[in-house]
Amino acid sequence: MPLKKLHWIFKRHPFLYLTRFRLLSKNSDIEDIGSYDYNQLNKEEDIPDYFFEINQEIFKEGKPKTDFLVVKRITLWLRDHIKGGPGLSEPSEKALKTMLAGKGGVCSDMSQIFNNFCVINQIKVREWGTTTAPFNRNYGGHSFNEFYSYEWGKWILIDPSWNLLFYNGTNVPLSVIEVYQHLRQDVPIRYDSFNPNRELVIKNVYKNYLNPSITPFLVCDYSNKTYDTFLERTRPFLPVFMTHFAIYLLNKSYHYRFPLDDYNKIFS
Repeated sequence: MPLKKLHWIFKRHPFLYLTRFRLLSKNSDIEDIGSYDYNQLNKEEDIPDYFFEINQEIFKEGKPKTDFLVVKRITLWLRDHIKGGPGLSEPSEKALKTMLAGKGGVCSDMSQIFNNFCVINQIKVREWGTTTAPFNRNYGGHSFNEFYSYEWGKWILIDPSWNLLFYNGTNVPLSVIEVYQHLRQDVPIRYDSFNPNRELVIKNVYKNYLNPSITPFLVCDYSNKTYDTFLERTRPFLPVFMTHFAIYLLNKSYHYRFPLDDYNKIFS
């Protein structure tokens, strides 16, 4: 059997795809995820040097005084210098170089490199994904982030791929949990793209956020150093899905936490 076909079977075959999702998923609650952040497992010294080089370019005119403005600067610079393309599944340094060269990068790639830039700028950050309830295999999902703003004293949802924020009746940006609680309670919210150089595709906002079937999950225990090491050593000769499975078997894998819905019912 061709390797490409084998790769599809393990990664995209409906039964195995759902099995993988179940293995990685855990039920949680809002209180349980309150203290989690990406920075707990990922320290500045674990981030490749290339991120620090690009960080100097991002802030070559000086760093803003608030965490909110620092995060906006990072996402604006990345979005203006990355046009996107195919998904990468590469070590983080190679992924960043490939994305800046205009040769790829989907929302999950953008979220991952954004995590690392937040770490080296002392910003607490975490990554979220979405699926549908009930599960719809035709929905590809979306990745975005949340950062803790000491300026606002709360977590704030930010989409680095679209430079997107959400609000209710005030000018205080919403967290991920607040966005989905508001949607489920029919509380009006508004969204805003703060990038004047990019046109926001409205249908994507409705598909990935405002669709009532969407449910969010938090990506937990992702060690950038661990995945970089395994991908660097295995990427030339081993399919990515096998690398990820090996990391899972070694109990070093990330997992998904569902704070708002029972994932067992989603995938039943």
